[in-house]
Amino acid sequence: MEKVTVYTKYNCVQCKMTKKFLEAQGIPFKEINIEEETQFVEELKASGHRQTPVVAVEGLPAFSGFRPDVLKKISA
Repeated sequence: MEKVTVYTKYNCVQCKMTKKFLEAQGIPFKEINIEEETQFVEELKASGHRQTPVVAVEGLPAFSGFRPDVLKKISA
């Protein structure tokens, strides 16, 4: 089971970079496109996120944007 969930949108450069980084590190993740699964939009807004990607990692606070510094900690 994936411990990482990436909430993405179409044409989102930071989303693509985040997914590429995770793939390169061999980290399995679940992708949820919020334009296809709109029920997640309000949930993400309610938790203060205003941009994609939103990366949710089991045991860590969720964060927005492409953050290789945080992603590296996941792979450790």
